[in-house]
Order: sequence, then C-alpha cells, then structure tokens
Amino acid sequence: MPVENKNPWEEYQVAHIPGAVFFDIDSIVDRTTDLPHMLPSEEAFAAAVSALGIKNQDKVIVYDGKGFFSAPRVWWMFRVFGHNKVWVLDGGLPQWRASGFDLGSASPDDAVLKSKTANKAVERVYNGEVTNTITFQTEFQPHLFWTLEKVAHNVGAKSYQQVDARSKGRFDGVAPEPREGVRSGHIPGSKCVPFPKMFDDAPRLLSADELRQKFQQAGISLDHPIVVSCGSGVTACILALGLYRIGKHDVPVYDGSWTEWEAQSDSDYPKATTTA
Repeated sequence: MPVENKNPWEEYQVAHIPGAVFFDIDSIVDRTTDLPHMLPSEEAFAAAVSALGIKNQDKVIVYDGKGFFSAPRVWWMFRVFGHNKVWVLDGGLPQWRASGFDLGSASPDDAVLKSKTANKAVERVYNGEVTNTITFQTEFQPHLFWTLEKVAHNVGAKSYQQVDARSKGRFDGVAPEPREGVRSGHIPGSKCVPFPKMFDDAPRLLSADELRQKFQQAGISLDHPIVVSCGSGVTACILALGLYRIGKHDVPVYDGSWTEWEAQSDSDYPKATTTA
C-alpha cells in the first residue's frame, strides 16, 4: 500500500523461502495505464514468467510477507492466463517462520538476474521490442477478469453480486483512501466483506464452513454469481481465494476496482456512501 513505505524487493533479500523467486506485482503490469499494478497483456505476462524460469508443466506456490495480502493476486494472475497448477501458501512467510522452517537470507545471483530480466521483459514487450525466448504459454480466461464497462453494466443489470474487500470505513465513505486524491465510497449496489475476514490471526485461511458464514452474514447469496473488487485489484483476490475454497471457482475480479471507478465522471459512474 502506498502509505506503508515498504520495499518488497529488499524484504525478499532479507528473508525468503529457499529457492523462491521474486514476482514483482508492481512491475509485471500493464504499462499503458497509470492505474496501479493492472493485469499485463498475455505477451508481457508470458515473457516475464518465462524469464523467472517458470514453465507450463510447473506447479507454482505463491506466498507473501504478510501471510495473506499480495500472494492471492499472483495466484489469480496465473489462473487468468490459464495456469491452474497454482496454490497460495497458507499463512505465507509468517507461518513458514512460525513452523521453524529454514529461511534464505541472501539473494543468489540467478534470483536477482531472473527478477530484473522479468521486469525488463515486460518493458520490452510494451516498447514493441523482441523479447527473450518464451517458455510459458498463456491462455486468457476472460470470465475471471472484469473491466470498468462490465461493472457499469452490472450496476444496472444486477446479474452479479458485487462484493468489496476494502475496510468498512473506506466502503462507507467515512475513512480516507490510501491513495492521494481518491475519494472513499463504493460502487452502487456493492456489499462489503473486508478481506481480513477471510483468515484468522495466524494468519491461516478459514475453513469452508467459516468462510460461508462470513459471506452469508454480509447478505451474500452463495447460490448466485459474485464479482469482487477492492481499492486496486489486489485484496479482492483474497475474497476470490476464499470463495474458491468454498467451491466458487469462477469468481471474476474487477481489475481497476475503486481506484478506476472513482476517477470516472459521477454522472456516468455513480458513487455511493452510507452517509449520503
């Protein structure tokens, strides 16, 4: 988050699971937009993942430093591009530490090179330059990815239940957004399920029964389609992961989320607050 002033690359270098490569969600992105960490093109994703040394036959396990934050975003990205052999490590690095497993505290030269090459590969694709050998083939899954236009249509059609992963204060419009110049509030018709409700204090993902209860308590019918959003498309993927655990495997994420929606004209893309 912008207010946290953290450097994930430095954190990776200080401590990581031995053998792990670093996936930069702020570099493996769509370079044609100012919106943060938006989904890259198929070609850019394939080039970056190939540079990381990942192939289609590989099983991919994703984790992050908080336990549950950005890892589900990477899980979703792989699934959007047709790679289903991907898992999120339950509890991430905090649980790895708590379990007493070994940590790597130095970055091997090849890990540094892979990360830099992956980021450069994305840049080359968007510059129209020839990229390195592609060893990872993508197959885009459009049903997992929603655009501004799809959400705008759904506000009227109400064919999908819109679920927002941000805090209740931001959703209600009474707490500020972390990004400067972005008002708080929500897409009309949305319901709020803050992403920390998906896991316990460990943190570990809740059981399927507990997750069902969290959504049902928020007035969400698990028998009807759901689309998820958040501030900028990251923590929405935590809700998608929770829904995946209870059997809803085709939940789309609104990639631009509130940051994109809020920036549009109020007349065409209305905003709601609970205090209005």
